[in-house]
Amino acid sequence: MHAGRRARRGSPGGQDRSRSGREVERLAVVEPGVVNDDLRAACAERGLWYPPDPASSPWSTLGGNVATNAGGLCCVKYGVTRDYVLGMQVVTGTGELVRLGRRTAKGVAGYDLAGLMVGSEGTLGVITEITVRLRAQRAPERTVAGYFSSTVAAGVAAAEIAAAGIVPSALELIDKHCLAAVDAWKNMGLSADAEVVLLGRSDAPGAAGEVEAATMLSCFEKAGATWAAQSSDQAEADALFEARRLAYPALERLGPVLTEDVCVPAFRVPEMLARIDRTARRHDVVIANIAHIGDGNLHPLLITPPGDDAARARAQLAFDEIIADALDLGGTVTGEHGVGLLKRDGLRQELGPVVLDLHQAVKAALDPHGIFNPGKVIPERMARVCE
Repeated sequence: MHAGRRARRGSPGGQDRSRSGREVERLAVVEPGVVNDDLRAACAERGLWYPPDPASSPWSTLGGNVATNAGGLCCVKYGVTRDYVLGMQVVTGTGELVRLGRRTAKGVAGYDLAGLMVGSEGTLGVITEITVRLRAQRAPERTVAGYFSSTVAAGVAAAEIAAAGIVPSALELIDKHCLAAVDAWKNMGLSADAEVVLLGRSDAPGAAGEVEAATMLSCFEKAGATWAAQSSDQAEADALFEARRLAYPALERLGPVLTEDVCVPAFRVPEMLARIDRTARRHDVVIANIAHIGDGNLHPLLITPPGDDAARARAQLAFDEIIADALDLGGTVTGEHGVGLLKRDGLRQELGPVVLDLHQAVKAALDPHGIFNPGKVIPERMARVCE
């Protein structure tokens, strides 16, 4: 299937671009401006599914998803954007139009330059077309919801699920700050009863799905949920996940938001959440929490009142402290949002000088004139070395 502003005729390299061929091979060819949800809807019409589903899927584009290697709600089980990109067409730093990757199920010819482009944040080339892998539509999901008195307790529940060998199709955390912001915006009535909500889903078919849902429910209860149940109302379950997707734009209505995106090993999640709580108290900063908690990808959101420069300075100190704590626990400074400008120092801390030298070499080879997103990811001082 092909999604874009226009369909193209012909096929470079003699590759089969017929609809039947693409559907048999379960792949889609898209332009970078295609919106994630639009691709997913087109796939659903054909009984297919494109798994990567960032919370921004109603408006984020495939080009942006590829540039940051976006994850999403179901990546705990199905992986992130890189796991679905087979190939792409790219304009190089010397102005040539090339194809990278493949359209076959397997292929190890040469270096994985297509994989290198995924997550490169626009620093290595201009992507003009993307070929993605699809899956068959999955079974309907069962949803388990739990209320917890703290983020740490919810983190313990997530660790219990991992220890039980369950891989949910989604496992998401939303704290009361987020729920209240969504309620104030959309009046969904979700924030009255819980400090933290944990949402789990299983898409395993038949009896296996029932077992997974029951196990998650047991893990919620074992970790001290104040209330937990398997949802029997699909509309109610969907509303909870909709609140999760709306959390970030809802919080932005309250004032400037510094968005974190750290990821730690699953067993370290409770400790990382505890450290975030301590950081909020130490720096007198409001930190709202949403998380793809099933794979340890946490999004602490630091909120400051508009025009409050002192609060902004405290928030920046807290931001840096959260990065340091994630690294201390064996994590990474970014799970899916990328480095950009805000996390260049964090990247330096995480990778060290030898690996950063390798990044310099790759940047110099693929962008010899330094024209692609200059100054981003690789700091300016290092970029000049590349020229």
